[in-house]
Amino acid sequence: MSGGANEPVGGGASVAASEPRRRDANKTRAKLLEAASDLFGLHGFRRTTVREIGERAGVDPSLIARYFGSKTALYIATLEHDGANSPEGDSDHAMLDRFIRRSVKLGPNSIVHAAVTAADDDEVREAASRVLDARVIARFERIAAAAGVDDVRLRAELATAVLAGIALCRASGTFSELAAADHADVVAHAEAAIDRLLGVD
Repeated sequence: MSGGANEPVGGGASVAASEPRRRDANKTRAKLLEAASDLFGLHGFRRTTVREIGERAGVDPSLIARYFGSKTALYIATLEHDGANSPEGDSDHAMLDRFIRRSVKLGPNSIVHAAVTAADDDEVREAASRVLDARVIARFERIAAAAGVDDVRLRAELATAVLAGIALCRASGTFSELAAADHADVVAHAEAAIDRLLGVD
């Protein structure tokens, strides 16, 4: 009887003790994911090191292996993370606004970088292609198809290239007028250009 009476107490203490560890683990994982997303967006997969990610996150870089398995797996996680921040229900204007606004604040995200950077790693390339297709290109394909144009895929990929190029160039500051332009104006012009590409009247 005494063993049974003590069991809930022991179990409760164990659960209570594990809660802070779980919270800490989740917090560390989130920090690494955010830091990696920023750095991969700025520098791409090859030029970003695990040490830089750890330093930006404020944690030991070895924890990347613990929580993600590898740098490649972390990169794929950032693609999916950035993709999850592009809800399917968003309007086209909201998507443009989000991509360009982020490029001004933090630089292009990992999806944009994946669109313009060739990856040597097959797993990275396939993941980048999958997320880019699902979150951006497929959306533009549906719009072009609804507009009744013939070369739907080509137009969708061109529109994606325009979007990625705007995000990269606005963030780089190389194009002075683009870098200094009002955010709303950039979004409006980008939206108009993409609409024309997709055959939208």
